[in-house]
Amino acid sequence: MIRLDLKRDTPIYEQIVEQVKYHVVKGNIKPGMAIPSVRKLALELNITPGTVAKAYQELERQGIVETIRGKGVYIAGESDRKPDSAKLEAVKKSLEPGLLELKVMGLDEQEVLALVKELYGKLSN
Repeated sequence: MIRLDLKRDTPIYEQIVEQVKYHVVKGNIKPGMAIPSVRKLALELNITPGTVAKAYQELERQGIVETIRGKGVYIAGESDRKPDSAKLEAVKKSLEPGLLELKVMGLDEQEVLALVKELYGKLSN
């Protein structure tokens, strides 16, 4: 389920967070499903348990997973997910260079929106 790319500049824990969120959005893992324990995933990925724990803490902070003491870590229901205003601002800021490039290339607002809809649709399929 999780594949690490050690050549990427992205920290390992962020790659785990990113991939878990991707699998949730794609429906590969659904609310209520258990995900591997910290130790099990660390062994599978050949990384330290602390790295997995950091990823799981971030996923819990974002409302993607919930930890049930003595039972494990589970994917939270959609209603449990919390909007993160700081993350939203960071994403908006990261989109600006790409939008600027599209505008320089001559795409109008409707073409950009169509492109966003296309990309969003790929996540839903």
